[in-house]
Amino acid sequence: LELSCCPALRELGPGLASSLPALHTLVLRGNGLGPAGLGAGLGGQLPALRILDLSGNGLEELPAALGGKAAAEGSAGPAAFPQLRSLNLSGNRLRELGPGLAGAAPQLQSLLLSGNRLRALPGGLLPPAAAGPFPLLSRLEAADNEVEELGADIAALPALKSLDVANNHLRELPAALADCPRLKEANFRGNQLKDKRLEKMVNGCQTKAILEYLRVGGRGKGKGESTREEARKKKREKQQQKDGRDGEQEELEEASKLLVKVLHISENPAPLVVKVTPGVRDVRAFIVCCVLRGVSLGPGNALRRFLSLQTKLHEDLCEKRTVATIATHDLQLVKAPLTYDVQPPDQLKITPLGRKEIKAKDLLRQLQLEAEEQRKQKKRQNISGLHRYLQLLDGKDNYPCLLDAEGAVISFPPITNSEKTKIRKDTRDLFLEVTSDSSLQICKDVMDTLILKIAELNRSTLENKEHSGSDDDSHAVSLSPPAVSPPLVVEQVRVVDMDGNLKVLYPSKTDLATVSSLLTVLR
Repeated sequence: LELSCCPALRELGPGLASSLPALHTLVLRGNGLGPAGLGAGLGGQLPALRILDLSGNGLEELPAALGGKAAAEGSAGPAAFPQLRSLNLSGNRLRELGPGLAGAAPQLQSLLLSGNRLRALPGGLLPPAAAGPFPLLSRLEAADNEVEELGADIAALPALKSLDVANNHLRELPAALADCPRLKEANFRGNQLKDKRLEKMVNGCQTKAILEYLRVGGRGKGKGESTREEARKKKREKQQQKDGRDGEQEELEEASKLLVKVLHISENPAPLVVKVTPGVRDVRAFIVCCVLRGVSLGPGNALRRFLSLQTKLHEDLCEKRTVATIATHDLQLVKAPLTYDVQPPDQLKITPLGRKEIKAKDLLRQLQLEAEEQRKQKKRQNISGLHRYLQLLDGKDNYPCLLDAEGAVISFPPITNSEKTKIRKDTRDLFLEVTSDSSLQICKDVMDTLILKIAELNRSTLENKEHSGSDDDSHAVSLSPPAVSPPLVVEQVRVVDMDGNLKVLYPSKTDLATVSSLLTVLR
């Protein structure tokens, strides 16, 4: 839902949360909201909301719905935005941040605060009694504010990768910045720092050099500063032990195990392309695709776990396939080019997983009969398996399908894939697709999460393979470093119309941002 550039919109009417419980993106950019906040507009929990944009309004304090002062006086309850990943509050008049944001949006990954009137950072953002607030917050932007103090508690953000405090009133940078374990990008330009050497460094040196300078206490520091640095070092080591990993292991995991590399179209001699016909617009308009190479599904129960994670994503993030559907294929069995099309139910033929070739209308009738039989046998109202998704095609004159170069249907969303491209234990390369009738962004969010989960599965498979060995080696002590898995490679796939005009390219440079705190992406 987007309501932008309406200066007369000063507050939202009551009931938004109760009316739109499945809302995942809310954009309220450039309106007249504030200083009263959002009024009663949110008025409750939005459990599915992932993106909230309140930039360019007149907010003077954090709205109560986001844990502002008004909410802090009330009793603590369940998180109002348990799935919120991105919050944009840029271009308002905020002077401070309420202490309740960590409780209202515990999964926040990106917080944009540029162009406000903040005087301290993190300031009230981190509640004093909270343990591990914002465990996933990787991007914090607060440029063009009035920040005079950057607190040492900034190091309490364990996933922070990108920090922007340019053009503020900072005179010093805290040495605790060097304790941020994942900080890779920092912008301190436009601040008049006391340490002129440091000021020169922030305008011309890489973040790593700046943090190293802060770590050793800067130029000309005496013995007392060295003693404090030793204390900070011991504190860092203790924290790393508490987390169950040291710096080298963490670097190894991030750089070698949970890692994907993006192969751009320009680097790919034979990129895969999906053409989209005009007919899908009124049936299931949105599709996002990519190729994922280097997957290990052979060892142990890896294939079963892969299928299980896909089912779980369908249940949770895809909301029982009502907002999106995932399809995964063995790339070696996919005959390109592909076409995303629609066909009448009595013409669409597919060989569903575990079944013989059948027309779509007959498949749905067969599944409906199976559902009724299942309901009678188990004497309950709920049904399981594919039968739960039959109603998603009610009233459709045409059904969506993905065709290969031979005209065979390899995917029939949101119902089933084809046996023709079925994934097996020896599958190494995947073709992934996500379709939706809701929005393109939902497709991208689901694809981001799917790639993350596959990367996690690959890491787990490798670790289990390391720990399992022959009986002869069961008592041996290994002094060699753990095996390093090659990075998964994500190949960009273009989705074009029938004239070759680009509709979507995935992953683009802005994709995979929602999982960037958990996944290292080489572009």
